[in-house]
Amino acid sequence: MDFQTLHFRAMARLSILSAILASCTIPPDTSRVVAENSTVTAARKELVGLDEDDVRMCAGFPSASSTTADGGSIWAYRRDMPRGNWNVVNPSFTLFGAIPAVNTSTSGSSGGNCSTQFRFAENRLKQVEFAGDNNTTTDLNGLCVSMIDNCLIYARKKKAR
Repeated sequence: MDFQTLHFRAMARLSILSAILASCTIPPDTSRVVAENSTVTAARKELVGLDEDDVRMCAGFPSASSTTADGGSIWAYRRDMPRGNWNVVNPSFTLFGAIPAVNTSTSGSSGGNCSTQFRFAENRLKQVEFAGDNNTTTDLNGLCVSMIDNCLIYARKKKAR
């Protein structure tokens, strides 16, 4: 085989590998392809009805609070969480060795945050909502689980009593 044929085959393999890696890229908005985390979904239902003291017991003191127009309140909890960083670089090799200027690489995003809001009326929790860069590749609001899982356990124990 001559040099041009080998070079063409190497470039073809590189193109195919690059296309395969590009198809594995995770979109920044996964809301159309994944469901909400099951713990978060359960918390939206099972925490409703707790009083303000119960929420302070399971979640701690809020980082911010606000009075609502109807005389209730909203408590906010915020947590910044690193997701970890990863980067993979694969140099391209041909029959004659590496091609230093050509490589295939992929990387994962780092960091995320969750804001959890509890809305109270008449001293009872009425609604739980989540905001922030809190989606994972497999769950909507997945980074919020660590903020509400203790309250979910607390609510289940209280209900069992």
